[in-house]
Amino acid sequence: MIKVGDMVSVLDEPITGKVISVNAEEITIETEDGFDMTFFVKEVVKIQSGEMIVPSYEEVHKNLQEKEIFKKKPKRAAPKPKERHLPPMEVDLHIHKLVKSTKGMTNHEMVTLQLDTAKRQLDFAIHKRIPKVVFIHGVGQGVLKEELTYLFGRYDNVKISDADYKKYGLGAMEIYIVQNPN
Repeated sequence: MIKVGDMVSVLDEPITGKVISVNAEEITIETEDGFDMTFFVKEVVKIQSGEMIVPSYEEVHKNLQEKEIFKKKPKRAAPKPKERHLPPMEVDLHIHKLVKSTKGMTNHEMVTLQLDTAKRQLDFAIHKRIPKVVFIHGVGQGVLKEELTYLFGRYDNVKISDADYKKYGLGAMEIYIVQNPN
């Protein structure tokens, strides 16, 4: 509470002076230069011996700690900056990418080769702790897609979703590998 005779400093102005009158909302001060000036009560702060009244370091630190207790939120696992922008590992399962020629191969042999490749690549990704793998299977009749869904469904630590439609269309699935299953 500011009263007549107190020394005050004006906020946002380099003005200090002695309070000569106080009413409900305004304070009149005599500045160091001898001028009388009127300010709103909220525009001035009381000073003692030429210094503003500033709380001690301990008081400030204690208040901050009390506020932090209420602000702390449980941390959620955020992906590391490297992981977040890391492009996923891509495995193209189109048969012409896996063998030079399909001459003499039955459809069953082709699908078996594609599934073996997918299993081997997924095991590699799990072993190397690669978080995402995109398997490009193509559209076709959907046989390979169904077989892949069944194969990946047998793993406990993977989540299956459709890959980015803009990039792959309907012919790919994304596998997210949960590194620390609980």
